[in-house]
Amino acid sequence: MHMEFRRITNLPPYVFTIINGLKIEARQRGADVIDLGFGNPDLPSPDVAVAKLAESAKNPRNHRYSLSRGLPRLREEVAKYYERTWGVQLDPELEVTNTIGSKEGFSHLMWVLLERGDAAIVPTPSYPIHMYGPLFAGADLRQLPMRGLSHPDERANFSEEFFDNLYRAYDIGWPKPRVLVISFPHNPTGACVDLDFMQRVVDFCREREMIVVHDFAYADIGFDGVRPPSILQAEGAKEVAVEQYSMTKSFSMAGWRSAFMVGSAEVVQALVKLKSYLDYGMFQPVQIAATVAFREAADYPKEICSIYESRCDALIDGLSKIGWEVPKPGGSMFVWAPIPEAYSDLDSVEFCSMLVKECDVALSPGVGFGPGGEGYARFALIENEQRIAQAMRNLRRGLTKLAGE
Repeated sequence: MHMEFRRITNLPPYVFTIINGLKIEARQRGADVIDLGFGNPDLPSPDVAVAKLAESAKNPRNHRYSLSRGLPRLREEVAKYYERTWGVQLDPELEVTNTIGSKEGFSHLMWVLLERGDAAIVPTPSYPIHMYGPLFAGADLRQLPMRGLSHPDERANFSEEFFDNLYRAYDIGWPKPRVLVISFPHNPTGACVDLDFMQRVVDFCREREMIVVHDFAYADIGFDGVRPPSILQAEGAKEVAVEQYSMTKSFSMAGWRSAFMVGSAEVVQALVKLKSYLDYGMFQPVQIAATVAFREAADYPKEICSIYESRCDALIDGLSKIGWEVPKPGGSMFVWAPIPEAYSDLDSVEFCSMLVKECDVALSPGVGFGPGGEGYARFALIENEQRIAQAMRNLRRGLTKLAGE
């Protein structure tokens, strides 16, 4: 018997697995591959959270089912964090729900907001789930090009270019999109925006009765002293906006899968209702530990941010010295690099495959972030500065067409 699994059969190949396979082969041959591909944070979680997790895991009462939407105290700490950090007031009962990581929360929210025949506007390049979440819900995608973010001379015009493309994506075709997906600081480009930009997004969506979903994964990682804005700071945002906040990058708690959907009470409560059918919440000791992290490690995100910025500066300086000029991102834990002119005959998968084979360095191919990512490669800042320096030596050795110092 042959079964057809249509929902996954129609998915394109996950291009990151190609590079991963080459990396594994190289390591099996004994090569020391420096992995700057998958954005998997290497920094430890806060000590207070780890200690609280260990302590609370020993209490049998915490081994039972928990609350899908998160313990009341955890939701209260999220609300306090938003008020302290962005001056945004949230009702912990109605405007905050826990999600089991950002991908889970985002994917299930798409089920709530979209169905077959609907449309969503999604930037390209983009974090893959931002494209596949709406597709899994049966919706069509309208792609919003963001290529200009990678060139310093074009960044000045980014806002106008973005809104021109947004109007175009909305006006072309039928049905009219119900959802706009954005994420700033942006993965993979590292672009940041200001509060005026967020206000324009909110105004656009209010005028068209659209929901805007802002994935705020890099909320606390802005460079050069920039504090990335929450979309909920914009006037009228709670009518049309929800925001996904995650502890993955800010608190370096990736494997804990601790994230939150906040904002419009109507949308948050719709997600709460769906999740009540799908899960029984996070392991309760993880929720208790996350609560303590917000309360007792509130400055941890600043430490994390400074480490990523130091790594970013070291990487960009190192690339410049070998003749690969790359602009500094506004934030995030990534550097989005145009493939050097000397290698423009290669597509992003071919270029990144070559880097594993010739340089023992693994990057993410730009096309993995959608068609708008072709011609680029993404560095993840997940190795310390010594390893980054080693990666630069490897690249200098293998990229023989670059005219470095």
